[in-house]
Amino acid sequence: MEAAAAVVIAFIVLLVVYVALAIKIVQQHEKGLVERFGRYQKTVGPGFNMIVPFIERMQKVDMREQVVDVPPQEVITKDNVVVTVDAIVYYQATDPVKLKYNVANFILAATKLAQTNLRNVIGDMDLDSALTSRDTINTELRGILDEATDVWGTRVVRVEIQRIDPPADVTQAMHRQMKAERERRAAVTEAEGEKRASILRAEGVKQSQILQAEGQAKAIKEVADAEQFQLLTVAEGEGQAIERVFAAIHNGDPTPDLIAIKYLEALTEIADGQATKLFLPIETAGILGSIGAIGELFNGSRDGEVTTTSRAGPSRTESSEE
Repeated sequence: MEAAAAVVIAFIVLLVVYVALAIKIVQQHEKGLVERFGRYQKTVGPGFNMIVPFIERMQKVDMREQVVDVPPQEVITKDNVVVTVDAIVYYQATDPVKLKYNVANFILAATKLAQTNLRNVIGDMDLDSALTSRDTINTELRGILDEATDVWGTRVVRVEIQRIDPPADVTQAMHRQMKAERERRAAVTEAEGEKRASILRAEGVKQSQILQAEGQAKAIKEVADAEQFQLLTVAEGEGQAIERVFAAIHNGDPTPDLIAIKYLEALTEIADGQATKLFLPIETAGILGSIGAIGELFNGSRDGEVTTTSRAGPSRTESSEE
């Protein structure tokens, strides 16, 4: 009985071990390669899978994106400058069968391939182009590596250049060049600023003078318009006054004697001035001749010269003062 119990227990243990070896769990990011007697049979996906222990075995391949750190290396540029280059390659498995069976050590192979092609790409550039064209280097190197690793069942996602370090003396020369260039730009910028400021000041003075001249011209025009308006208003007022006086005289129907008296009063006021000559119409001379008494009054009020003017032309008598 004890021997039978031992056999049963041994059988159960062997069964448990067999089942444990047969059950294979594949994670979500993995794929399993089933081999039978060392020969590839099939690819299984994530989840619960079973194989035949001791006859079959399973190798798991990580399908996630991986990183290959390319060690720093010295590269000679086209202008014979030795620079130290460090890069990182990101790849992802696309065919687990090729990745497992076509290359023995993918990480080592990808690293050496990246180093070799990095020398070729940067070796065709001069130092300035290599320092300023990292995107170009990344794109070109990614294309080369992606094409070369396709047979390994991988896809190169991207390549990033971490650093490109020139020699110390070249770095110092570049710093001096950059400093000189920045000083030159600062001087040019300062000169342009001063030039712009001078132009703006000149334009400001010009605009100020133009506005001042326009203001003076406008003021003169307004003053002239005001004077013209004043003269027109005064002239219109005097014209209206003359018209009213003439209308009043016409409506009053004055006699010739009254007109002669008013005329003589006006001549008296004229004679009070500094003039030494008086010009009278010929009609007035006729009126004065018809009124003798009034003529004597006129002759007594002024010792100066009295001149009568006819339509044919004026006649004058020189005074004794001349």
